[in-house]
Amino acid sequence: MRSGGGFLYEEDWTLSLFVSAYMKFERASGILLHPTCLPSAHGIGDLGQSAYEFIDFMERSGQRLWQILPLGPTGYEHSPYTMNFSAFAGNPLLISLEKLIDEGLLTPEEAPPLENATPDRVEFDRVIPHKLGILKQAFERFQQRGHSAELEEFSQAQSWWLDDFVLFMALLEANDGKPWSQWEPSVARREPEALQAKAEELADSVAFQRFMQFKCFEQWMALRRYANEKGIQIIGDVSIYVCHNSSDVWAAPHLFKLDSQTLEPAYIAGVPPDYFSETGQLWGNPVYDWEQCEQSGFEWWTSRFKATLQYVDWVRVDHFRGFEAYWQVPASEETAINGEWIKAPGDKFFETLGERFGDLPVLAEDLGIITPEVEALRDRFGFPGMKILMFAFSGDPDNTHLPHKYVHNCIVYSGTHDNDTALGWWEKTSAADKQFMAQYLGYDSIEAIQEINWVLIRNALASVADLAIVPLQDMLGLDNRARMNDPSKTPGNWRWRYPSSELLTDEVAQRMRELARLYSRL
Repeated sequence: MRSGGGFLYEEDWTLSLFVSAYMKFERASGILLHPTCLPSAHGIGDLGQSAYEFIDFMERSGQRLWQILPLGPTGYEHSPYTMNFSAFAGNPLLISLEKLIDEGLLTPEEAPPLENATPDRVEFDRVIPHKLGILKQAFERFQQRGHSAELEEFSQAQSWWLDDFVLFMALLEANDGKPWSQWEPSVARREPEALQAKAEELADSVAFQRFMQFKCFEQWMALRRYANEKGIQIIGDVSIYVCHNSSDVWAAPHLFKLDSQTLEPAYIAGVPPDYFSETGQLWGNPVYDWEQCEQSGFEWWTSRFKATLQYVDWVRVDHFRGFEAYWQVPASEETAINGEWIKAPGDKFFETLGERFGDLPVLAEDLGIITPEVEALRDRFGFPGMKILMFAFSGDPDNTHLPHKYVHNCIVYSGTHDNDTALGWWEKTSAADKQFMAQYLGYDSIEAIQEINWVLIRNALASVADLAIVPLQDMLGLDNRARMNDPSKTPGNWRWRYPSSELLTDEVAQRMRELARLYSRL
């Protein structure tokens, strides 16, 4: 094993995987927080001092799991799940400018704070030009230093995804953000001579993109090592689908169900009508051609897990049920009503991953429409499923999200990034459901329930679930203004951040640590 330059080389991730698998069933608890939510002078959380202070807070709190969302570069509405430009790359907006100052790539005057930044919101329209402009200055100084052996070694180790990505991003900029299917045909269809010509024409832009990935990896891996040294492991996230306008689909169009003439999706992903929506949900992502994926030995998917395990210790697989069967809708449809369930080769897929990686450190997001077949797939491979306390108190004693229904091999949340905060949820909960919760938890009345956020936290950690995760918003007792994502609303999500590390008090840390000690999670 070797490491250098602050990032992991290809040999390192296998050791990380072994450690994660060994720790798989140990009783522990942790915190859910995406790095963009950290405090920063530049309008968005990054991998600088606040990230290290958060890890120190986790250590004081007795928490051993840090769950994050996907780390990739985001597009429309900045969702880390549906609009990433790559399932392999890191988000350059996470690069700490202060660390670049420490390297001498910037002066403090060249990296001023974002003027009048909103302390608890990410204003992406202002953040993006602010940070990219400063990163270009750092890149120019980096180039002036001449050849970098560290960059060269990083580029060689990551070439299996990096080369396609940096060229894609340069082409995307050169085409004013238009989807790759609308680029000149020879480039859209990846004719070798056309790609070579564009790589030469856009060499400076390609080099800038490569530099940003290098620094993003370097800073993230240094932070991850810091967390691991303190006994904290990182849970990452693999969203099952990728964006059509991504380097992933452009580089491997044969793995997706696309129209051969237009290169647009022929079918798109979603979920069928249910209790929550009469028309279902239409996500817009292209669906996989699983036959092609299987014929290639699931090579693209194997590479994706390999890439993810360079970033994290454990992998939460989003929309796990899609590996058993997925809802496919013709791209011409305006709603998800006229779709159909298509079987996916989940057993063969996870068998292949197991052959490649050994005991998989996988958590299954098994929420929504879950059939016995999905449960059988999850249980065959021993993947912990998810339980959400905010879903539990509906008046039904057989609700599977109630703690008395848990098995050890699961992970319980007070709420997830898609839920309201505990305070926001309680405010909207019906009187009948509050009464059921009071009765279930042994309170004399609804009024006797105080600090609902800590009630949920205590019950999550007290449960038999091997793993328990709490959003930082609930630990801090924040109301619904701190909600990260509301799936019923498209604009305005993914923007919350906490304004100052001063909120991470010793009082909160000690309270959380005592619960972890009391319920055998230290």
